[in-house]
Amino acid sequence: MEQKTYTTRDGQTVIVLTPVGRIDITTAWQFRLKLQECISKLSPHIVVNLGQVNFIDSSGLTSLVAGMRDADKVKGSFRICNVHPEAKLVFEVTMMDSVFEIFETEEEALEGVPRNMVS
Repeated sequence: MEQKTYTTRDGQTVIVLTPVGRIDITTAWQFRLKLQECISKLSPHIVVNLGQVNFIDSSGLTSLVAGMRDADKVKGSFRICNVHPEAKLVFEVTMMDSVFEIFETEEEALEGVPRNMVS
């Protein structure tokens, strides 16, 4: 999994995670731990780039929901971008596409990060 750190124009740190392959019952717990670690130690602002994830199951969706909740708890943001067409179907069928903030590109997701949120 690739991890990048960006700093927005107003100084916010944003972590971009790019998992590869599948997020399923065998990999979702590792992904969940990575999200927790990033949110608690690096930044409450997370962008998950799903462009290289061609399969996601319910355990993968659960880890994304948990990450979103963790970011919400610390007044952060949680965005998803570049959803692979095969994975996009899972979001649509489960109606999770209405739960998450989903952007077409990583750049659009980064532009949408809230400006200096005050907690």
